[in-house]
Amino acid sequence: MTQNKLTLSTLESWLWDSANILRGSIDSSDFKNYIFGLLFLKRSNDVFEEEVETIMKRDGVSRADAEDDTYFQLPIESRWNSIKTHTENIGIALDKAFAAIERENTSLEGVMTATKFGDKEKLSDELLQRLLRHFNQHSLRNDHLESNDLLGDAYEYLIKMFADDAGKKGGEFYTPRGVVQLIVQLIKPEPKQKVYDPTCGSGGMLIESARYIAQQPHGKVGNNVNVSLFGQEKNLGTWAIGKLNMLLHNFMDADIRKGDTLTTPQHKNDSNELTLFDRVIANPPFSMDGWWTPAENSIEVKLDKNGKEKKVTPNYSKVVSDPYGRFQYGIPPRGYADLAFLQHMIAVLKQDGKAGVVLPHGTLFRSGTEGNIRQGLLEADLVEGIVGLPSALFYNTGIPASIWIINKNKTDAQKGKVIIIDASNDYKEGKNQNELEEKHIKQIVKAYDAATDVDKYMRVVAITELAENDYNLNISRFIDTSEPEPEVDIKAVHQKLDALEQREAEIDKKLAEFLNELGV
Repeated sequence: MTQNKLTLSTLESWLWDSANILRGSIDSSDFKNYIFGLLFLKRSNDVFEEEVETIMKRDGVSRADAEDDTYFQLPIESRWNSIKTHTENIGIALDKAFAAIERENTSLEGVMTATKFGDKEKLSDELLQRLLRHFNQHSLRNDHLESNDLLGDAYEYLIKMFADDAGKKGGEFYTPRGVVQLIVQLIKPEPKQKVYDPTCGSGGMLIESARYIAQQPHGKVGNNVNVSLFGQEKNLGTWAIGKLNMLLHNFMDADIRKGDTLTTPQHKNDSNELTLFDRVIANPPFSMDGWWTPAENSIEVKLDKNGKEKKVTPNYSKVVSDPYGRFQYGIPPRGYADLAFLQHMIAVLKQDGKAGVVLPHGTLFRSGTEGNIRQGLLEADLVEGIVGLPSALFYNTGIPASIWIINKNKTDAQKGKVIIIDASNDYKEGKNQNELEEKHIKQIVKAYDAATDVDKYMRVVAITELAENDYNLNISRFIDTSEPEPEVDIKAVHQKLDALEQREAEIDKKLAEFLNELGV
């Protein structure tokens, strides 16, 4: 009997129904952690069984020998049939299953055990039994899936749906796909390159970069995309999701590390120097406060004149000391990490590298230290372009953002200039969030690549003009989108007024005649 291939729509519906089983038991922003864990466990089991059967048939060996030869090691206590037999303490059995997978597959250390299933107050045995029965409905073997990308596509769908469902909290690690596609198409990663995201969240920007490369000539070697992916993520749970996302998209070798990129960047060479990359892409947290952890962990406390303890706000220009020399254009203020992230990205770019980063609009015009940093970047001719985005695109904020494109190797035509685009009206209006559609992305990229002025939309601005504007990049300074006031024909207006006065006199005369006839 031939099994019907599992389609994306069926898989999406099936996985979303699992969220409904959890609804009411745990916070919606945590759904993803439990569902992604079970999805990965079921997928691992089914692919393991498929590989074991293939080896047995191909090599004519016993099951025990075949199990020793699989790429992915799945201990007995982690196999689906073992877990299904439990009727009590199911959460503890799941926690043990995930721990065993990490033990046998060191690249997954800390990934599977980031979520705990053993808390019975959150997840009763009855609820977990329902979930296991639900996940038992479909086979996730490669041979039973409609396409190789099916799991990855379903995973992205769920990440978006959970961001929708959980609102601000759930959207912190998710960048809308339209924004990601736009940045990727602006920086144009190429085959064989190293692509890096210093705040990679669930990994969507890296995966979209790889998807773009796969469409280029020589973009694939066999079934593998010809790219090396690197990322770092501070939040442990989100890092685990990013690792799983890479695995489900078949990027087994993606180097995703955990930690604070600003204080402890993880990608370094043997000489403790930062690794350099061809393309860097990121959506850092907007205007993060207190971003230099060593200073925040050692805040001085003094007594005021009334004897009350008072914390002394650290002066970042004095307390920030970066051993990697990343902040050569200036140390950003304590309340705004945006240009710290940007300078980190510049520091890890190869000399012919390009970067694309989403930053809040404030980075374009805020003064003080940030103004000095912006001036330094422009004078160094590192800024290739600025794209002003529509408002309400992101889940965690309604404010408009901008894309900065950094280029360390500008062409002669690009030198001494910055492309500025006002794309604030390029969107489809949504109920909760606006959306960048394919037609909007194409329009922005086409205008950007052409680098020719478009009235009320795009300008190629000389850095000398930016200097005259105190290096303020506020888009409205350079692109006038206002509509001209209609011209007033004074002579015609006077003629209309004369006609109205004449008409009014006629009406008054008739009214007087009527009143006279009535004897009033």
